[in-house]
Amino acid sequence: MGIFCLLVGPFALSFNMNYPDEMYYRDAAVEMMRNGDYLTTYLGSGELRFKKPILTYWAVLAGFKLFGVNAFASRIFFLLAGAATVGLTFKLSKTLFKKEKIAAVSALIMAANPVLILSAGRSIPDVLLVLTMTLSALGFGAYLKNDGPIPKWAPWALYSGLALAFEVKGLPAAALGGIGISYLLFNPWKRTSLKSLIHIPALLVSLFIALFWFLAMWKIHGPTYLDSFLGDQVGVRVASKSFLVFKHGLIAVGLLIAMFIPWVLFAIPQVKYSISKVWKENPQFAGFALLWALAILGMCAMTSVMYERYLLPVAPVLAVYLGWILVKGEFESRKLGLKIAALVFLILNVILFGGGIFLASKGHAVWAILFLILIVLIYVGRLIWKGEKLPKAIAFSFLLIFPGYTLFTSLISFPHQGQQLSEFIESADQNFGTIGFKGNNHTSSKIRMSLYPETRLTNLEKIGWQEQVPEFKTLIIEDSFYDSLNQEKFQILDQSVNWSSKAIPDLINAFGKPEFDSILNKTGKKFYLIQKKP
Repeated sequence: MGIFCLLVGPFALSFNMNYPDEMYYRDAAVEMMRNGDYLTTYLGSGELRFKKPILTYWAVLAGFKLFGVNAFASRIFFLLAGAATVGLTFKLSKTLFKKEKIAAVSALIMAANPVLILSAGRSIPDVLLVLTMTLSALGFGAYLKNDGPIPKWAPWALYSGLALAFEVKGLPAAALGGIGISYLLFNPWKRTSLKSLIHIPALLVSLFIALFWFLAMWKIHGPTYLDSFLGDQVGVRVASKSFLVFKHGLIAVGLLIAMFIPWVLFAIPQVKYSISKVWKENPQFAGFALLWALAILGMCAMTSVMYERYLLPVAPVLAVYLGWILVKGEFESRKLGLKIAALVFLILNVILFGGGIFLASKGHAVWAILFLILIVLIYVGRLIWKGEKLPKAIAFSFLLIFPGYTLFTSLISFPHQGQQLSEFIESADQNFGTIGFKGNNHTSSKIRMSLYPETRLTNLEKIGWQEQVPEFKTLIIEDSFYDSLNQEKFQILDQSVNWSSKAIPDLINAFGKPEFDSILNKTGKKFYLIQKKP
């Protein structure tokens, strides 16, 4: 868990990579900080938004409250959720099998899951959903283990995990939970009695957690908020064409396999023997894992737009199942294949490290990340050389790709527009009050966060935005819209400029040279801070 945070942290805790949907949660959290209403969620334009439950917004808000309103704070709890998912995967495996080896391999598989890593670097619901569903899976696992009494914490984990997941994403969590509970009651290998599932205190607390925000919104805003929520959960998410369902189903199967590469490849030599052996050992959990896999594939097939992150909620359960198969198939005895996989990732990291040295020599301050990468490279190289702990070498070298990647993204994307413009606004001898914004709304979210609390940023409408311009003394406007204004009425106070993707080769070649600024200004995307002339 610590290594996950250490190696994914440089990639996750900055805006080197920005996912579009993050703006909804950052904007709402900033507005919560501003008005003290921690239940109602708003867009950057001031409109109400009820498409997702409250827990993701609160995760961003908690970061802002503890660490200030900045990029690090907006993502820290999502990174920690990713690390906690790795820990819960270990705990789930240990609960089921009581074998350290299976648990360790399962945790390594989950730590090196690319979808988990990417989700841990985004302030959107997916990593919180997999964390809470894994907590629930821990409860399911306690009911499905072969021996011993059901632990007292099992119903609490099962129901509270589902309740929290419902407050993260809504109906998908309820669907997986309903399928899992039905399986406990009716699977033919180890049926769970209804009496042992009806734990009144856990059910009451979990129902309160699951329904609290929904009841609060009903009381504050009336039943109309449900139209927005259900429209997002069902209306726009569900595909209606048979071909689209078939297509998304195939894509989901391919992505589900891909997210466990190279681990699935190590299972192939003994796959028939291994699957047969694990099935005989604990058919009830094997059936549960396969049922949840089929359930998530079915849900993904039914979506109108398919994303790889939709598969993430069941990944820890499948990581445990795969780790179980690998250990039973004695995959560590096939050292050549393990060494080749580790070497492939190691070579890729050496290439990224060399690129980082090149950038550092030109003045890009990445020495701290380079030192971290070097330490892990030496450690992984030593493991490969000695042929020891090769699964760990594979997982660590895969994780190492992300700080290596950050060496380049930090050069291309920093400082972001909010940082650039806030420096001028903070130093200016005036109170800007409310500033109007016209441009990419994802950019406005970063600027809005950077200007808090002294300055409020309000997004202008997509259509008819020119009619709103007279309402504001000061605006921030994207260069593509600036030409639509009567420029004689405004003066440019400051501007931000970011790298153009088309000009990246020229900019890297010119980095550290006098001509760099001219190339950047000529090719980059600009946002102007403008003010009406007296």
